[in-house]
Amino acid sequence: MSSLSGRVAVITGASSGIGLACATLLAREGAAVVLGARRSERLQEAVRAIEAGGGRALAITMDVSRSEDVERLVADTLSGFGRLDVMICNAGFGYYGTLEDTSPDVMQRMMDVNYMGTFLAARAALPVFRRQQSGHLIFVSSIVGRRGIPFMGGYSATKAAQSALAESLRAEFFGTNIHASCVFPVSTVSEFRDAMVRDYGHHVTGLGPKQPVEVVAAAIVECLRRPRAEVYPHRKSRLLTIVNSLAPAFTDKVVRKYGRRRDTAVESAARP
Repeated sequence: MSSLSGRVAVITGASSGIGLACATLLAREGAAVVLGARRSERLQEAVRAIEAGGGRALAITMDVSRSEDVERLVADTLSGFGRLDVMICNAGFGYYGTLEDTSPDVMQRMMDVNYMGTFLAARAALPVFRRQQSGHLIFVSSIVGRRGIPFMGGYSATKAAQSALAESLRAEFFGTNIHASCVFPVSTVSEFRDAMVRDYGHHVTGLGPKQPVEVVAAAIVECLRRPRAEVYPHRKSRLLTIVNSLAPAFTDKVVRKYGRRRDTAVESAARP
């Protein structure tokens, strides 16, 4: 898939952040893009911008945690463009807090969106890939899926589950033209943290590295051109996974020292 022109890519969580950046870049590369998310107005705005630039795009309002919505996403893609070449499983959200602070409802919702949303999207795309004998699954995980950090145990677990699923699928389709890749970005400048403030009143800051969503999107497009098992858009972050394998106790100290923090002043101001 060195040339993306004429290919068809579906992106979940495409109304903002990494998902929107992927849709925009892929459209510029000549791919037809299908944007799936819950916010209809944001999706329509994105489609208008892509089409104004000469690209082809389709917006589908859906919830990745609903199997029927995900099946409709794939069905509408086939109806609109006749094929499906790429499924980018990007939808997700996070929660910051101790395990005791993390309610079962919040944990279940994270599993439903972050992991089950990935599972359902891959499950819906694979029959099409098998018929075509080609296709590429992209799971947008997080560096915390490779090395958990303090106070984000639930989120880290859902991201690790994405990674394990990708590994299993890679082995299953080894030697074929069906690929599964897992992407491990660091924190991005996006709505991810804003959503935590909006939904839970948690304003989180951190000393770790950050990167623009456009950098992550560019790394994903490069992976589509030249498939790889794992993608680290912030290349130095891969060292964390290596050090963790060799010295996990030492890495515990590092991630505790340079991990994320709650800004309690902002949280207090955000409360009604």
